[in-house]
Amino acid sequence: MGTTLRSLKTMNGLAVGDLVEVKPAEEILAGLDDRAERGSLQFMPEMLEYCGKQFVVDSISYKTCDTVNITGLHRMENTVHLTGVRCDGQAHGGCQAGCLIFWKTEWLTRVPRTGSARSEVLGATSHQTRMEAPSCAGCTPERLTEVALGACRPDDPKDGAGQQMYSCQATELPRAIGDVIPMWNLRQYVDDVHYGNAPWGRVLKGILIEIFNKAQALSRRVLPSPLRFKGGVKYPFIVGTAREMPVATLGLEPGEWVRVKSAEEIGRTLDKDYRNRGLYFDREMLKYCGRTAQVLRRVDRIIEETSGRMITMKTPCVILTDAVCTADFHRSCPRAIYAYWREIWLERVPAPVPPREMASARGAD
Repeated sequence: MGTTLRSLKTMNGLAVGDLVEVKPAEEILAGLDDRAERGSLQFMPEMLEYCGKQFVVDSISYKTCDTVNITGLHRMENTVHLTGVRCDGQAHGGCQAGCLIFWKTEWLTRVPRTGSARSEVLGATSHQTRMEAPSCAGCTPERLTEVALGACRPDDPKDGAGQQMYSCQATELPRAIGDVIPMWNLRQYVDDVHYGNAPWGRVLKGILIEIFNKAQALSRRVLPSPLRFKGGVKYPFIVGTAREMPVATLGLEPGEWVRVKSAEEIGRTLDKDYRNRGLYFDREMLKYCGRTAQVLRRVDRIIEETSGRMITMKTPCVILTDAVCTADFHRSCPRAIYAYWREIWLERVPAPVPPREMASARGAD
């Protein structure tokens, strides 16, 4: 949610909307330990390509959700996310998760805005050839690759079946995070706004929804079914009713356009745990129902964060451009994780006609 205005609060002098430059690779490597970490946060091989390039601070990662042990939101220190800067998985077996990368503020330099064209380079180099960095005292590019391939894992880099075990920011996140931030910690909601991660309206709505959902959970434990509101289902409401798991194969390819089906249609493809063939449909995805979006890529292999193993999906799914978790119901966590979509939740639609072409066509009539 990058902006040209500096937020009210900064993290080590950096604010949402700031233009920053990633420091030279040799400078960053010199400050890493043998685990390729600084402050227990891993610097991955995929991050080398961004060294020396400029980006906008998208969000302040003063807190983040634990997706490994599912223990809620935790504190983080001196960490930000940059607009559009995601891991391409090239050093991790081609993992297709596309995680938003964490950046220590020590790895960045704020660039004063001068009104020049320098501020227009955001993310434009994400697919360029990686820069080669010289060896230095703290760490080396070769060591980054060794760590990515599990050199520092407590168990063997390969499991009993000989499968490669990977290590990345996501798998090692429990080592980088701090204390749990409970729901009743009011300071976090003020910080969400003051850091510029979320507007007041969205934060207040999220608080009310979380209180409501806590009450719904309590009702499921203490009230008989007839007395529960909407059956005790969390908001936003969706109910999985499928007894057998349906599947659809559209063969979607990057660049195609789709419409996300309605919540009612999707509910008929989910079991009572909101899963279709093991893939969870998160409530954060409901906001996209009825919308059209472009397919970014197909996904059939991702690293399992709990184990470091590469998972090959039996039923591939797709990622849609800009369809990410906005954490409206997860206390404004800034990770912006991509949503995974089963093709049965989508329908192919024609590409939208650009307004200029539409106007030209009308003029020809």
